[in-house]
Amino acid sequence: MNKIFPQGDANGNAAAGSKALPGGEANCSPCCCSRRGACLSAFLMLLLTTLAALIALVAILGPPPRTPGAQACVTQTNRTGFLCDDRSSCIPASRVCDGVRTCARGEDEEQALCRAVPQSLPGFLVAHCGDPASWIYSDQMCDGINNCGDCSDELSPGTTCPPCGPGWWRCPSTVFRYCSCIPRSLCRDRVQHCSDWSDEYSCPGPD
Repeated sequence: MNKIFPQGDANGNAAAGSKALPGGEANCSPCCCSRRGACLSAFLMLLLTTLAALIALVAILGPPPRTPGAQACVTQTNRTGFLCDDRSSCIPASRVCDGVRTCARGEDEEQALCRAVPQSLPGFLVAHCGDPASWIYSDQMCDGINNCGDCSDELSPGTTCPPCGPGWWRCPSTVFRYCSCIPRSLCRDRVQHCSDWSDEYSCPGPD
C-alpha cells in the first residue's frame, strides 16, 4: 500500500517551493503579525492615555510649590504675607523664620521652611537686592527703609516704588537708614536726615 506525503516525498524532503527557516520556525503568518501589531497599538494607546492623564492632573492642580502648604496672601497693610494653615491668618513675610511662632500652629517656623533660608523659602517671600548675594523679605520692598543697604529695594531701576506718600518728606538724597524720603515725624528733630538739611529747614513737620 502506497503512502501519501502531501508536503514531501518518501525520504522526508521538503516539497518544491517550501523552505524551512533556521531553528525550524515557520514564517510569521498574517494572523500572527496582525496580533503583534494590535498588541503594540494597544500598548502605545495606554502610554498616551497615561501621559494625557498626568498632563491634565498637573494642569488642574498646578505645579507643586517649593514648600508644601506655603501660600501667599496680602496683609492688612497691603504687603506680601504668609498664609497660615488656618487659612485666615495672614502674617507679614518678614515674620517667617524669625525665631518666633506667629501662626497658631507654628508653621511659619517649621524646619522644612527654615532649614536653609533663603533657599528653602517660597519665592513669594524673598526679594533680591542690587547685590545678588543680598536678599530681603518681599514685604520690605518699597517701605521707605534702606533694607538692602544700597537703596536698591527702594529706588529704580531695581524697583518701581510709588512716590513718597502722605506723612513723608522727599529729600534729594538721605543719610542713615532712608533712601528718597523720610517720615515727617523726623522733621525738625535737630538731626540731619536729608543731605541738604531740608528736613530741618523746609519740612513743616508732621501733618
